[in-house]
Amino acid sequence: MMVEHKLKTSYGDVHYWISGNLFADRITLFFLHGLTASHDLFNGQIDYFTDRYNILTWDAPAHGASRPYEDFTYEKAALAAKQILDDNGIREAVFIGQSMGGFITQSVIKRFPDVVKGFVSIDSTPFGEKYYSGSDRWWLRQIEWMSGLYPDKTLRKAIAGQCTTTDHAYKNMLNMHSVYSKKELCHLLGIGFAGFLEDNSDIEINCPVLLIVGRKDKTGKVQSYNRQWSEDLGVPITWIENAAHNSNDDDPEAVNRAIEEFLNSKIIR
Repeated sequence: MMVEHKLKTSYGDVHYWISGNLFADRITLFFLHGLTASHDLFNGQIDYFTDRYNILTWDAPAHGASRPYEDFTYEKAALAAKQILDDNGIREAVFIGQSMGGFITQSVIKRFPDVVKGFVSIDSTPFGEKYYSGSDRWWLRQIEWMSGLYPDKTLRKAIAGQCTTTDHAYKNMLNMHSVYSKKELCHLLGIGFAGFLEDNSDIEINCPVLLIVGRKDKTGKVQSYNRQWSEDLGVPITWIENAAHNSNDDDPEAVNRAIEEFLNSKIIR
């Protein structure tokens, strides 16, 4: 059973959930959802891993229950993640970040590399100046106003449809979006992508890494970025067939198997 907690900050409260008692002899898995989603994105993973690992998940600052929240930045998100670990006596964790959750994980690695025992990237993209062209940067800064051009229902259906291939994952994404007004949803999209550019820099990742990508992920250049990232890290991509950007929700069984194999071979050993 996941127990809800709250980190109070001067910008707003950050809500997070822990799997009951924390066991000192268990590895902690920290699940970090993507932009405009919430901790419900990982229901399929939490149910699977909770009997063998300490589980930590959250609604990221400015998302879900962690609202209102003033002036979201990736630096603030990284500091909040580190504070949550500290408050609960967790020295290190395996960070499992989907999309924006992967950005936040890399923001943590940038500042507190020793707390990230392993990094599972699910349909995310790398930190690093070389990956993003001037055109990429320009388009990412236009997301908020461009999103505002869509009618509300059309925008929500477009986002959910772009991120998923299954009916379950589509409905879950719509449900996670339902807490936001259209203005708030567009602003989240804006600060999520533009804010990434502000924190993006060349970083060194020294922990074990697993790259997971949905074969049908058509979000931006996720696939091409990951191919380059895979080459640079010397780590193969685990492709999830018939899954899109929310691959862990489209096919939780395949993603769970990939994570479990990674934990057994690279973390536990």
